[in-house]
Amino acid sequence: MDNYEKLGGVLVELFNETLGIERRYVEKSIYKDISVNDMHILNAIGIEGKKSMSVIAKQIGVTVGTLTIAINSLVKKGYVSRSRSERDRRVVLVFLSDKGRAACEYYQRFIRSMVQAMRDGLDDGQCEVLVQAMTNLREYFLSV
Repeated sequence: MDNYEKLGGVLVELFNETLGIERRYVEKSIYKDISVNDMHILNAIGIEGKKSMSVIAKQIGVTVGTLTIAINSLVKKGYVSRSRSERDRRVVLVFLSDKGRAACEYYQRFIRSMVQAMRDGLDDGQCEVLVQAMTNLREYFLSV
């Protein structure tokens, strides 16, 4: 098997395993009342500041209506708060509560551990190649 076939196999396995690994990571935490998708939303909102619903929806690739349903649930569970923009009262801004920030920080530790696992054994030049390869893959995903 050549490297092209090996890479294809690794990619397929990663795609198949990633959500399961994320789900297990969340399930073993104190944040059992939210899903991996909810963690992605918290991460998109971010630790600092407020973001509009439309910005978050675009960032995670869902409609504002779909995001609204998820945000309603996260508000009820105490992870997210909402407010109106002072400049334009039609704009709804969301931000993380203390509980939401703690959950987001927990998830970001998971992301950092994945990045560290990818970096292990690679020098800076190899890391640059890996970043370029991942960037190429992301651009491909955005184009299809």
